[in-house]
Amino acid sequence: MEKKEWRIKGKDLLRSFSVLEKERIEEAIHNQLFQSELWSSAGVIAVTVSLPDEWSTKPIIERAWAEGKKLVVPKCDPKSKRLTFYSLTSYDQLESVYYGLQEPSPVTSEAISKEEIELLIVPGLIFDHKGYRIGFGGGFYDRFLTDFNGITVSLISEKQLTTKLPSETFDIPVQHIITEKKWLRIQT
Repeated sequence: MEKKEWRIKGKDLLRSFSVLEKERIEEAIHNQLFQSELWSSAGVIAVTVSLPDEWSTKPIIERAWAEGKKLVVPKCDPKSKRLTFYSLTSYDQLESVYYGLQEPSPVTSEAISKEEIELLIVPGLIFDHKGYRIGFGGGFYDRFLTDFNGITVSLISEKQLTTKLPSETFDIPVQHIITEKKWLRIQT
């Protein structure tokens, strides 16, 4: 299968979960993350603001705030296809942009450097056991990851894990994958 076909399959898969199944998986994934050394050792955590079909990041955002961690979220520049992360201390700092995405407003949020991010939660649709992923398209995260030195993790369901995906030279695998059943440390 080509990446485009994998992307369609991944979106269909995320939409296929019942509300109860989605909540059960999210709770298990979040618990695995919150109990991990990745979480406890990170002071600055980067995560997207999830859309309804994605795994909810609201518990991650609110847990980071409650624990006094610095929480940062991305703003996409569609022209350059680059991400800039901004500190988020309140949902009031978010604005609705294209495709219904919620992103930080540069007027009310402080941009932070890539070097400050200790743990980056990377979104995606389908992943393989080597950490390669099929994302939502656009290559924003692959561009960001080219010189990123922090730790990367993706939070997914077992159903989003496959044996092997097509990858290209510019694709960068994540270092860790957390599912509702296990934690995979990727050997790179």
